Amino acid sequence: MSDHTHSSDHTPGTAEPEQGSITRTLEIEASPETVYEVISQPGHMAKWWPEQADFTSQAGETGTLVFGESCGCGQAETVPLTIVEADPHRRFSFRWVYDESPAAPGNSLLVTFDIAPRRGAQASTVTMTESGFRERGWSEAVARAEHRDHVQGWGVFLPRLQSYAAELVSAA
Repeated sequence: MSDHTHSSDHTPGTAEPEQGSITRTLEIEASPETVYEVISQPGHMAKWWPEQADFTSQAGETGTLVFGESCGCGQAETVPLTIVEADPHRRFSFRWVYDESPAAPGNSLLVTFDIAPRRGAQASTVTMTESGFRERGWSEAVARAEHRDHVQGWGVFLPRLQSYAAELVSAA
Protein backbone atom coordinates (compact mmCIF):
# COMPACT_ATOMS: atom_id res chain seq x y z
CA MET A 1 0.00 0.00 0.00
CA SER A 2 1.53 3.29 -1.00
CA ASP A 3 1.12 6.45 1.02
CA HIS A 4 1.70 9.43 -1.19
CA THR A 5 0.91 12.58 0.72
CA HIS A 6 0.70 16.12 -0.57
CA SER A 7 0.28 18.97 1.84
CA SER A 8 -0.57 22.63 1.53
CA ASP A 9 0.37 23.17 5.16
CA HIS A 10 3.49 25.17 4.42
CA THR A 11 3.80 28.06 2.03
CA PRO A 12 7.19 28.15 0.29
CA GLY A 13 9.48 30.81 1.65
CA THR A 14 7.68 31.25 4.99
CA ALA A 15 8.55 29.91 8.40
CA GLU A 16 4.96 29.83 9.67
CA PRO A 17 2.36 27.32 8.52
CA GLU A 18 -0.46 28.65 6.44
CA GLN A 19 -3.67 28.24 8.41
CA GLY A 20 -6.10 28.39 5.48
CA SER A 21 -6.42 24.68 4.74
CA ILE A 22 -4.96 21.21 5.03
CA THR A 23 -4.72 18.94 1.99
CA ARG A 24 -3.69 15.30 1.97
CA THR A 25 -3.67 12.88 -0.96
CA LEU A 26 -3.77 9.15 -0.33
CA GLU A 27 -3.49 6.16 -2.63
CA ILE A 28 -5.91 3.52 -1.33
CA GLU A 29 -6.03 -0.08 -2.49
CA ALA A 30 -9.82 -0.13 -2.73
CA SER A 31 -12.38 0.83 -5.36
CA PRO A 32 -14.05 4.27 -5.27
CA GLU A 33 -17.27 2.51 -4.18
CA THR A 34 -15.57 0.95 -1.17
CA VAL A 35 -13.73 4.15 -0.28
CA TYR A 36 -16.92 6.20 -0.48
CA GLU A 37 -18.68 3.75 1.84
CA VAL A 38 -15.81 3.89 4.35
CA ILE A 39 -15.82 7.70 4.31
CA SER A 40 -19.58 8.32 4.24
CA GLN A 41 -21.16 5.59 6.38
CA PRO A 42 -21.18 6.13 10.17
CA GLY A 43 -20.45 2.48 11.01
CA HIS A 44 -17.38 2.45 8.80
CA MET A 45 -16.23 5.95 9.78
CA ALA A 46 -16.21 4.92 13.45
CA LYS A 47 -13.64 2.22 12.59
CA TRP A 48 -10.99 4.74 11.56
CA TRP A 49 -11.83 8.17 13.02
CA PRO A 50 -14.35 8.97 15.81
CA GLU A 51 -15.43 6.49 18.45
CA GLN A 52 -19.04 7.01 17.32
CA ALA A 53 -20.72 8.59 14.32
CA ASP A 54 -24.42 9.25 13.91
CA PHE A 55 -25.62 10.85 10.68
CA THR A 56 -27.43 10.17 7.42
CA SER A 57 -25.23 10.52 4.34
CA GLN A 58 -27.38 13.03 2.48
CA ALA A 59 -26.66 16.69 1.77
CA GLY A 60 -28.28 18.95 4.34
CA GLU A 61 -28.60 16.26 7.02
CA THR A 62 -27.09 16.88 10.46
CA GLY A 63 -25.56 14.48 12.94
CA THR A 64 -22.76 14.04 15.43
CA LEU A 65 -19.31 12.60 15.87
CA VAL A 66 -18.17 11.49 19.33
CA PHE A 67 -14.50 11.57 20.19
CA GLY A 68 -13.06 10.09 23.37
CA GLU A 69 -9.51 9.12 24.18
CA SER A 70 -8.40 9.42 20.54
CA CYS A 71 -8.90 13.19 20.57
CA GLY A 72 -6.57 13.67 23.54
CA CYS A 73 -9.26 15.72 25.29
CA GLY A 74 -9.51 13.37 28.26
CA GLN A 75 -13.27 12.98 28.03
CA ALA A 76 -15.85 12.18 25.38
CA GLU A 77 -16.71 15.16 23.22
CA THR A 78 -19.71 15.32 20.89
CA VAL A 79 -19.18 17.35 17.74
CA PRO A 80 -22.08 18.46 15.50
CA LEU A 81 -21.73 18.03 11.76
CA THR A 82 -23.75 18.92 8.67
CA ILE A 83 -23.42 16.94 5.44
CA VAL A 84 -22.65 19.36 2.61
CA GLU A 85 -22.26 17.05 -0.37
CA ALA A 86 -22.83 13.33 -0.88
CA ASP A 87 -21.94 12.36 -4.46
CA PRO A 88 -21.50 8.57 -4.35
CA HIS A 89 -18.08 7.28 -5.33
CA ARG A 90 -16.80 10.80 -6.09
CA ARG A 91 -17.14 13.26 -3.20
CA PHE A 92 -18.27 13.43 0.40
CA SER A 93 -18.05 16.64 2.40
CA PHE A 94 -19.26 17.88 5.74
CA ARG A 95 -18.91 20.79 8.12
CA TRP A 96 -18.01 20.15 11.73
CA VAL A 97 -17.79 22.42 14.74
CA TYR A 98 -16.80 22.14 18.42
CA ASP A 99 -19.66 24.04 20.00
CA GLU A 100 -23.41 23.82 20.29
CA SER A 101 -24.18 25.70 17.05
CA PRO A 102 -25.29 23.85 13.95
CA ALA A 103 -22.28 23.50 11.67
CA ALA A 104 -22.58 26.20 8.98
CA PRO A 105 -20.25 28.44 6.92
CA GLY A 106 -18.37 30.84 9.21
CA ASN A 107 -18.63 28.76 12.39
CA SER A 108 -17.22 25.43 11.23
CA LEU A 109 -14.52 23.68 9.28
CA LEU A 110 -15.30 22.08 5.92
CA VAL A 111 -13.88 18.60 5.25
CA THR A 112 -14.05 17.34 1.66
CA PHE A 113 -13.02 13.92 0.40
CA ASP A 114 -12.59 13.75 -3.39
CA ILE A 115 -12.28 10.21 -4.76
CA ALA A 116 -10.83 9.32 -8.16
CA PRO A 117 -10.45 5.82 -9.59
CA ARG A 118 -7.10 4.45 -10.61
CA ARG A 119 -5.87 1.13 -12.03
CA GLY A 120 -9.20 0.51 -13.76
CA ALA A 121 -11.17 1.45 -10.62
CA GLN A 122 -9.53 -1.28 -8.53
CA ALA A 123 -7.84 1.39 -6.43
CA SER A 124 -8.50 5.04 -5.59
CA THR A 125 -6.79 8.34 -5.11
CA VAL A 126 -8.41 10.26 -2.26
CA THR A 127 -7.78 13.93 -1.65
CA MET A 128 -8.92 15.23 1.71
CA THR A 129 -9.11 18.97 2.23
CA GLU A 130 -10.06 20.69 5.46
CA SER A 131 -10.66 24.43 5.21
CA GLY A 132 -12.28 27.27 7.13
CA PHE A 133 -9.61 27.97 9.74
CA ARG A 134 -9.47 31.66 8.78
CA GLU A 135 -13.24 32.00 8.46
CA ARG A 136 -13.77 30.98 12.09
CA GLY A 137 -12.68 34.43 13.23
CA TRP A 138 -10.05 33.02 15.57
CA SER A 139 -7.02 35.05 16.60
CA GLU A 140 -3.83 34.24 14.69
CA ALA A 141 -2.49 32.22 17.64
CA VAL A 142 -5.69 30.18 18.01
CA ALA A 143 -5.94 29.57 14.24
CA ARG A 144 -2.32 28.41 14.18
CA ALA A 145 -2.86 26.08 17.16
CA GLU A 146 -6.09 24.62 15.72
CA HIS A 147 -4.45 24.16 12.32
CA ARG A 148 -1.44 22.42 13.92
CA ASP A 149 -3.75 20.14 15.97
CA HIS A 150 -5.73 19.18 12.88
CA VAL A 151 -2.57 18.54 10.84
CA GLN A 152 -1.44 16.16 13.60
CA GLY A 153 -4.88 14.56 13.85
CA TRP A 154 -5.22 13.88 10.14
CA GLY A 155 -1.67 12.50 10.24
CA VAL A 156 -3.00 9.82 12.61
CA PHE A 157 -6.47 9.18 11.20
CA LEU A 158 -5.93 9.22 7.43
CA PRO A 159 -3.50 6.28 7.53
CA ARG A 160 -6.18 4.45 9.53
CA LEU A 161 -8.68 5.20 6.74
CA GLN A 162 -6.19 3.91 4.21
CA SER A 163 -5.57 0.68 6.16
CA TYR A 164 -9.21 0.04 7.01
CA ALA A 165 -10.37 0.38 3.38
CA ALA A 166 -7.59 -1.94 2.18
CA GLU A 167 -8.47 -4.48 4.92
CA LEU A 168 -12.11 -4.51 3.76
CA VAL A 169 -10.96 -5.41 0.26
CA SER A 170 -8.61 -8.17 1.41
CA ALA A 171 -11.31 -9.65 3.70
CA ALA A 172 -13.86 -9.79 0.86
